[in-house]
Amino acid sequence: MNHKPQDDWQSLDKDLKRISVLETASFISGRRLVAMGIALVFIVAAGIEAAVFFGFETKAAVVIAAAVFSAYLALNIGANDVSNNMGPAVGAGALPIGVAIAIAAICEAAGALIAGGDVVTTISRDLLEPTAAPTTEVFMWAMLSALIASALWVNIATWIGAPVSTTHAVVGGVLGAGIAGAGFAVVNWSAVLIIMASWVTSPIAGGLVAAIFLGLIRRTILDQDDKIAAARRWLPVYFAIMAGAFSAYLMTKGLSKVVDAPPTIRVALISGVLAALAFAVAKPIIRIKSVRLENRTKSIKRLFRMPLVIAAALLSFAHGANDVANAVGPLAAIVHSYTYGDISLNAEIPLWVMLIGALGISFGLMTFGPKLIRMVGSQITKLNPIRGFCVALSAAVTVIIASGFGLPVSSTHIAVGAVFGVGFFREWDQAQKQKRSTLQPRTAVEERRHRRLVRRSHFMTIIAAWMVTLPVTALFSAAAFLVLQAIG
Repeated sequence: MNHKPQDDWQSLDKDLKRISVLETASFISGRRLVAMGIALVFIVAAGIEAAVFFGFETKAAVVIAAAVFSAYLALNIGANDVSNNMGPAVGAGALPIGVAIAIAAICEAAGALIAGGDVVTTISRDLLEPTAAPTTEVFMWAMLSALIASALWVNIATWIGAPVSTTHAVVGGVLGAGIAGAGFAVVNWSAVLIIMASWVTSPIAGGLVAAIFLGLIRRTILDQDDKIAAARRWLPVYFAIMAGAFSAYLMTKGLSKVVDAPPTIRVALISGVLAALAFAVAKPIIRIKSVRLENRTKSIKRLFRMPLVIAAALLSFAHGANDVANAVGPLAAIVHSYTYGDISLNAEIPLWVMLIGALGISFGLMTFGPKLIRMVGSQITKLNPIRGFCVALSAAVTVIIASGFGLPVSSTHIAVGAVFGVGFFREWDQAQKQKRSTLQPRTAVEERRHRRLVRRSHFMTIIAAWMVTLPVTALFSAAAFLVLQAIG
């Protein structure tokens, strides 16, 4: 039997492919181990930080445990919730995922440290009557149980690839512990029903607003014969809307912790002035940038990239300012009760507690965030800078509109609903074009009719996760409370 040299080369190629696969697997496994190591070090550091302030006494164990689970929850919030802000920018190709994570981490931490400050507020004060807790010790157990339950559920949701509302998770944790400790009478059920209503109103509102903006952009720019001329005329208008919406959003939902929230009329006036300023600045810039662009949709997408990046950064800042309370609010309440011996749901958050929330969200985003960022940005529906801009703008506009009407909404549900909204709008728009077309072969029409631009499997998974978030965390929290009570 003759041995051919080419057989050696084929064997060598197979061996090299096996080695390449092993190297890739080792790299992925190593990266996961590094992420787990960073998370573990941060959690331990949070516990040590609490012990430094309160000592390694048995009585301080509940504070140390709360610091540990608060850090754990902050990591999971960063891994899960921040994907809604940066996912569209990454999925649209406006930012590489590494740059997006760096921008989001900085903006999240800045929002938490500069503008964060509320504690449990609506999460607890409107849901439970604090005087119903028989002792300060039981109240601290209840807050610790809420931290444990919400952290576990958000971790599970991240593992299955479902972006969920961390606010709803903490709400469920507080309810479960409150019911286990003081019975069903302690719950303000009207407030719970209002929160449950947001499961429906938030994604529908976000999807509708995003679809409306996408339809307007398509009609005013993309469907025009001279797209460049239309962009010069209409893009400054959309950028002005973005500037006005985000200024109002930050004044009411982010910067209200730095200064007193101004009255509605003042917010409207300031937002209007900033919108007019943005229009004046954007108009010459767009004219300059569009001089050598070709008259096609690809050129218009390029003009939307920078506004999308700015919108994503502003969303991350506002998210850090608002949702840091989900991670450290219960911890701050425990610290207050331990220090002063009374129950308060409006205690000030100490700086060391705020650092746990701010750094935890940033570390969680950097270590475990890419999975959910990719899912929101590219696996639900295909995004481009125009669609991503509509998603980001919808998040700000919907919150402002809902606040004006006094409606409770979830920023997570709005953002994800907006992603679904642009996808379903594209399906609807495609169907309308098919109806108007009389020149396409029947087979092509039938093929397009069965084409889906939104992945239904992700849709059902996310909706299911939203629906079970509150009851599951309530059950987890009740179980944790009963265990803590038995140990205590």
